[in-house]
Amino acid sequence: MQTIAVQVQDSYVQKFMSYVNNHSESITISKDKNLEIDPYFYERQKELHQIKNDIDNGKIQMIENDDFWSDIDDFVETLQK
Repeated sequence: MQTIAVQVQDSYVQKFMSYVNNHSESITISKDKNLEIDPYFYERQKELHQIKNDIDNGKIQMIENDDFWSDIDDFVETLQK
């Protein structure tokens, strides 16, 4: 069995559902909870995986937590001057 994503125009949903119901022995429909919560879930997931791979491969470098907050503190100080 294969899983695919299908986008159906609003005006065609009833016809599509009729087709699915007529072929229910071969088709199963389920809602993807990730997409219900965040329509861009899979795009964001792909981007985060790419960032992690870039960090693991040394292509980009992470900033240490203490360095990050030190930079933020320095930036805030410049704004207050």
